[in-house]
Amino acid sequence: MANGGLSPPVTIFAVPDLLSVKSLGVEFATPQGSACAVRDVSFTIEPREVMGLVGESGSGKSVTSLAILRLLPPQARVSGVISFEGEDLPSLSDERMRTIRGTGISMIFQEPMTALNPVMRVGDQVSEAVLAHRDVHSNGNGSRVTKQEAWQRTVEALRTVAIPEPERRARDYPHQLSGGQRQRVMIAMAIVNRPRLLIADEPTTALDVTIQAQVLDLLNDLRDQFALAMLFVSHDLAVVAQVSDRVAVMYAGSLVETGPAAEVFRTPIHPYTRGLLQSLPTLHSDRAQPLRTIEGSVPALTGLPPGCTFEPRCGLRIAQCSEQLPPLIEVAPGHWARCPVVQLESRA
Repeated sequence: MANGGLSPPVTIFAVPDLLSVKSLGVEFATPQGSACAVRDVSFTIEPREVMGLVGESGSGKSVTSLAILRLLPPQARVSGVISFEGEDLPSLSDERMRTIRGTGISMIFQEPMTALNPVMRVGDQVSEAVLAHRDVHSNGNGSRVTKQEAWQRTVEALRTVAIPEPERRARDYPHQLSGGQRQRVMIAMAIVNRPRLLIADEPTTALDVTIQAQVLDLLNDLRDQFALAMLFVSHDLAVVAQVSDRVAVMYAGSLVETGPAAEVFRTPIHPYTRGLLQSLPTLHSDRAQPLRTIEGSVPALTGLPPGCTFEPRCGLRIAQCSEQLPPLIEVAPGHWARCPVVQLESRA
């Protein structure tokens, strides 16, 4: 052999990130001044991975999701880098971005009763998603997908999300369906074009516990069936813990902690994450005692403190907390937290 009988060198290729968000910032002009809705947000999502984005209402979760898809209003000032499969989304043409929406990245929007058009049959609304991308679909002979073929794909998508009698239900209007069925229609609309990344924005809100469990099981099945990656947005810590591989905790527009879901929930580092978890009832909670609360309130986005945004409410705060926004530091492999107290402890 030419190399003296040695085996040829093996080249190892790292799996590229499906989605990469770096230093994302979003500001809105208001009569009270500039509102910083998202500040210095960075995370990645790998193929087939589920990333949970958790935080209370107004923390910036939905704004982050809409910024990825470039669906924010024109007055929003967006900064930072958003890359999907190596393409820089903010720099793409509108036509290319429309192609990526639905076929590359799809989204389940909040509140299906308001997201669905009340005067259109649900099947027509799912078919619209197919016809909007008919030029990128193949029906086997290279020609554009017809309306009949789009309808067939719609019925199959409704069957995939376990809607009974999908042929008949496709001709129903949203008000004729239950809340769980409307949510399944939204999921069908999101997966009908077989995207690689699904953004699920509060997909279990306003559903009872039984229907929540069914929707979560469905999303897990779709993840396995179609090799989906997901950005799962929710304020419900229990739901995020069930579905996520990694989790990122947002507060007042910033990520305060991120890491493997099991580790973050088992050993939370940031005081805000600890406060959220301590406020949850458990089977061992003393019913005679009130649940713990986090004192204070979220700061106004037009007047964020110069330092840690959680500093005014934090019982562990030190002088350094009020000086500048602390960076995320790695407290364990893959586990990061934005807390000066943690930084000082790590140096000790």
